[in-house]
Amino acid sequence: MLSEETLNSIAAELAEADRTGKVIPRITARYPEATIEDSYAIQGVWRDRELAAGRRLVGRKIGLTSKAMQQATGITEPDYGVMFDDTVYENGSVIDSSKFLNIRIEVELAFLLKEPLEGPHCSLFDVLRATEYVVPALEVLNSHIELEGRTIVDTISDNAAYGAMVLGGNPVAPDAVDLRWVSAMLYRNETIEESGVAGAVLGHPATGVAWLANKFHQHGARLEAGELILAGSFTRPMWVNPGDSVLCDYGELGVISCRFQ
Repeated sequence: MLSEETLNSIAAELAEADRTGKVIPRITARYPEATIEDSYAIQGVWRDRELAAGRRLVGRKIGLTSKAMQQATGITEPDYGVMFDDTVYENGSVIDSSKFLNIRIEVELAFLLKEPLEGPHCSLFDVLRATEYVVPALEVLNSHIELEGRTIVDTISDNAAYGAMVLGGNPVAPDAVDLRWVSAMLYRNETIEESGVAGAVLGHPATGVAWLANKFHQHGARLEAGELILAGSFTRPMWVNPGDSVLCDYGELGVISCRFQ
């Protein structure tokens, strides 16, 4: 593993990149020996510094859970990151694009937990029992590391490329609809760019949440009641630029919209 000094240095570099809006060179280009364990350690150092600075954790994001996303990134296993309270936007928000780098949008479902979830044998059915409601969500990807040639180590270190989340549409109880068949059409400037169905996320979006609970168990942790969990995208990421408007139609589950300025 990388030394503690190196882990701290990279975490500080990522925080500075976020503050200044500059992309940094790939971690794996400079430290080819870096492991997935190193990447989560870097993310953890960065997270703890942000919490110490007063930010509040509201949930977790899971990434790379669908074939569409794996093919788009060349990465073949899921990852996860943290979500802070100041990164959650309401439906219809105008978002300052200068806060993000390499902005892309993903189509997801978010699970609000009413009970803790703990591995090592958490199942899809455990997730459904522990969920208060499921709600449509758009994830705003934010990459502080150069994209070309990046690996899962780079992505995880960069908080799994999470930037923000836009919540909207109609929340539903987890047993009110067959979540596998929730579908969505994603528009940019009134032109449809992507579409997908939630079953593309590991066969059922709740499976991603179960994967995360089991992954957390390996680190002696669990998902807590009140946390919001982004289950993973079921479309490819859509690039956006300043001035773009975004709308995602989830059919019976409603519509999410936002605009980047």
